[in-house]
Amino acid sequence: MEKAGQRAARTSVWLEGKARRSARGGGQPTGLDRERITSATVRLLDSEGLAKFSMRRLAAELNVTAMSVYWYVDTKDDLLELALDATYGELDLPDPEADGEDWRDQLRVLARGYRSLLVRHPWMSSLVGTFLNIGPNSLVFSRFIHGVIRRTGLPAHGLAAAISAVFQFVYGFGTIEGQFNARSVQVGMTPDEYFRDAMSAVSQAPQTADLVKEAEDIMAARGGDTVEEMWERDFDFALDLLIAGIEAMVRRPA
Repeated sequence: MEKAGQRAARTSVWLEGKARRSARGGGQPTGLDRERITSATVRLLDSEGLAKFSMRRLAAELNVTAMSVYWYVDTKDDLLELALDATYGELDLPDPEADGEDWRDQLRVLARGYRSLLVRHPWMSSLVGTFLNIGPNSLVFSRFIHGVIRRTGLPAHGLAAAISAVFQFVYGFGTIEGQFNARSVQVGMTPDEYFRDAMSAVSQAPQTADLVKEAEDIMAARGGDTVEEMWERDFDFALDLLIAGIEAMVRRPA
């Protein structure tokens, strides 16, 4: 029971019964609406990162007052949740009911698409764990995942674990890749330059030199002339391992 004077815990912008707000009369800036505000938020988060984002900065980007923005959203968290869901709308989703489509290929499409989102929008990672992710675009993504995983042949009690295995892997991989790329930009280097600089540093540091030496055969076998090629090879092989694991579990006797 909520105590007097105690604020209820925030749940989600999608659950709190907040009316969808669009353009408003009475002197509001022409063309300002929730969609435009959300799009501007995504652009700012992409260019400046989550730590630097503020409602004042957003208002300046839109050339309006901060109070104008607050008419369309109640809090900064509401806006971040809207921006998070907007990114899921960028996904190109396969049809899980399409005739002749293999679940393995469709799972790869979903996994690669999610990874691309995390790399393209590195600020997403912390928000995925902060909000409930029940916006319309996120729910469509979840339904597609469920539809594909159900077609694997796994028993019902293993479906949630399969989803976790694949998409928590993708989340971790995409988060690290996205943060690596963002750090490269911060220090004014390309990913390849940053990788070479980092490897040079750890190869010469006393506490890590031995480990780097021991891993020379792994790095050589990894292949790839660029960091991007290394990411691609690692991701594809790891995803193949997970798919092979699902296939093995389907064949395993009950």
